Amino acid sequence: MATNPQPTRDDFAAMLDDMFGGADSFEGRVVHGTVTAIENDMAVIDVGLKSEGRVPLREFAAPGQKADLKVGDEVEVYVDRVENMHGEAMLSRDRARREAAWDKLELEFSKSARVEGVIFGRVKGGFTVDLNGAVAFLPGSQVDIRPVRDVTPLMDIPQPFQILKMDRKRGNIVVSRRAVLEETRAEQRSGLIQSLHEGQIIDGVVKNITDYGAFVDLGGIDGLLHVTDLSYKRVGHPNEVLNIGDTVKVQIIRINKDTQRISLGMKQLESDPWDGASQKYPVGAKLSGRVTNITEYGAFVELEPGIEGLVHVSEMSWTKKNVHPGKIVSTSQEVEVVVLEVDAEKRRISLGLKQAQNNPWEAFEAAHPVGSTVEGEVKNATEFGLFIGLDNDVDGMVHMSDIAWGISGEDALNLHRKGETVQAVVLAIEPDKERISLGMKQLERGGPVSAGASDKLNKNAIVTVTVLEVRDAGLEVQQGDDGATGFIKRTDLGRDRDEQRPERFQVGQKFDAMVTGFDRSKKPTFSIKAMQIAEEKQAVQQYGSSDSGASLGDILGEALKARNAETK
Repeated sequence: MATNPQPTRDDFAAMLDDMFGGADSFEGRVVHGTVTAIENDMAVIDVGLKSEGRVPLREFAAPGQKADLKVGDEVEVYVDRVENMHGEAMLSRDRARREAAWDKLELEFSKSARVEGVIFGRVKGGFTVDLNGAVAFLPGSQVDIRPVRDVTPLMDIPQPFQILKMDRKRGNIVVSRRAVLEETRAEQRSGLIQSLHEGQIIDGVVKNITDYGAFVDLGGIDGLLHVTDLSYKRVGHPNEVLNIGDTVKVQIIRINKDTQRISLGMKQLESDPWDGASQKYPVGAKLSGRVTNITEYGAFVELEPGIEGLVHVSEMSWTKKNVHPGKIVSTSQEVEVVVLEVDAEKRRISLGLKQAQNNPWEAFEAAHPVGSTVEGEVKNATEFGLFIGLDNDVDGMVHMSDIAWGISGEDALNLHRKGETVQAVVLAIEPDKERISLGMKQLERGGPVSAGASDKLNKNAIVTVTVLEVRDAGLEVQQGDDGATGFIKRTDLGRDRDEQRPERFQVGQKFDAMVTGFDRSKKPTFSIKAMQIAEEKQAVQQYGSSDSGASLGDILGEALKARNAETK
């Protein structure tokens, strides 16, 4: 009886050619094969072609793990080429897994379903993720809800991802771990928020600290503890009272279920220091406090933890006006203040710093009553007078009409310069208006005692003077018997040169002259020449004109007769 011979490899190849239309049809396809041997980290696989192929063992292992493969195992591989230059089939397990993975991923992406993957490498801008054969890109911003400094603990661990986009032609897949966490967190937050209510007191853990507050983990959901709700006392920065990881007891102030935001407070668990503030801090009370903050408009003073009052810049000093509060007080300085106003409803207290000190205007009044003489430095000149610096940094004002007898306005103001030391008489003191009125002319000869004489000492007035001394430069004269003394320069002794000789005058001689001004020492200056010129002008206006035909001699003659008649 004849026996049938066993089929050879060539017979198998012929059958495959019949089934698939030739060996070339294997290329680009995923086929089943059998592991026939394992040699030097390579698996020898028979897929039914004329020759076997070799595939690295690492392609059969998950990232970070060893391959669990043995002879006789059936595996799927991708046929890249039927035969290479060495006569071997070019096979790939990775490509086979990738093709199968892409088919599955496309289906999951169409359903917006999560996929499982493993982070196994770092690349620029993110990480690589193995999605059971297909390699995806995980951007750094999509790793977690908050920035992660060290991703090592997340690597080589199977975990869910969300596919953001994929392009099979280009082989691009972008995934997100953050989207999965946010979705899970949102589900947890929604359930947890339903169990919370406003006013509830709950324990939490400080998770993060910022300039404006701290985020507290309430067991799966975060609440914001704003810096203003940390304590009734002033807190500059949350890290002054909190540290990350601290367990704190907080009260839920507000819950916004639409935005799922929770506002927390710690000070609400303390007693409110403003309760009974009006009784604790009555108006007029003198207290001690600590400067906590300085602004352009004033300084805040802490009276007790949680209660601060404002000292407005206008209430900081009796004498220092228009200066920055920082030049009067400094932060942390202990000061004495007086309560000016309390509004417990608005949680405001107005304080005064200067009220806790002696009023320098009242002190000046006690030391320098009206009528006393004081000395000070000219601080400033205004359009209406001079300001004189006095004791205790107060200023007194000399009105321009009280600077000198018979002179006012700019002429009076120009008699003194800034920085000059002068004497004055106290005329009036008004402490409530912070005002002191001074007079300088009241200290001069020819003042109120001889008011009749002083009335004549107006500029351009004609007065009778007596020669006190004859000098080469002119004459020292005195108005009246006990009036002001002054000087007539040589050139002012007459219009003509012959009249300008001082030696033609004698001590005790009296004559008329015009007051032409005052020197810096407030002494009047006189002039005969100016008087003569003024008289001529007046005579021309009164007794003649340019077209009357009268000569200057005729006019002056008429004027002289009229003057003599008035004298008689």
